[in-house]
Amino acid sequence: MAAFTNPILPVSQRQAGFLAVRCYGSRADMGLAAAVDTAEAIRHCVDAQGVVRMVFAAAPSQTEALAALVRQPDIDWRRVTAFHMDEYIGLEQGAPQSFAGWLDLHLFSQVPFAAVHRLVPGTAPEEAARRYARLLDDAPIDVVCLGIGVNGHIAFNDPPVADFNDPHDVKIVELDDICRRQQVDDGCFASFDQVPTHALTLTVPRLLRARRMVCVVPGPLKRAAVAATLNGPVTTACPASILRQHPACTLYIDREADPDA
Repeated sequence: MAAFTNPILPVSQRQAGFLAVRCYGSRADMGLAAAVDTAEAIRHCVDAQGVVRMVFAAAPSQTEALAALVRQPDIDWRRVTAFHMDEYIGLEQGAPQSFAGWLDLHLFSQVPFAAVHRLVPGTAPEEAARRYARLLDDAPIDVVCLGIGVNGHIAFNDPPVADFNDPHDVKIVELDDICRRQQVDDGCFASFDQVPTHALTLTVPRLLRARRMVCVVPGPLKRAAVAATLNGPVTTACPASILRQHPACTLYIDREADPDA
């Protein structure tokens, strides 16, 4: 296969461990660059193996990347099976804050996926976790599209509950206050008290077993988390720092999120 070059050029790029870091001049360029690379990864998987299995994050930070991804040409979405990486426990059915609902609006309804597996805690979240873990384990995950929280979390693996050697693939977690406050700051909830205290999440080892990871992190509120991810120790105090050890992960940031800008 011929080498692929993304036409959206970063203003700077560097390496942190195995993690490729690309900084873009605007949030729009960052999202487009991530989308172009994700689309190429999808096409490569379709050509090589006929099907693609992907996990998506649901967050405002992913809006530009997903909007650009569904516009990319020559993707056979009928070969793509989709999962998402976390979901609140205790929301009313159909609540607009649901991550499954967010992805339905921004992605799942936009293109004809082969299948979409929604993580639905319902009234038995332990069983939902086991069921989702079995679905994930049916075949390898090819691509994970994720972000980083202001506390350095990936999915809902906040520092108090993140485990780099977690024996589970999907688990119930209690959200820390920083994570819950981010949901208000992102405009997802009107007040802190409305944010659920617990969620289901894919664990860190489950995410890292993906063949390719595309991490999109814009905005000034994420600058400290990006700094810890790139420059601090690899520790659950900043769960995203483990991305430096994945062999095929790229971090896309804008200038506002870049601690070196």
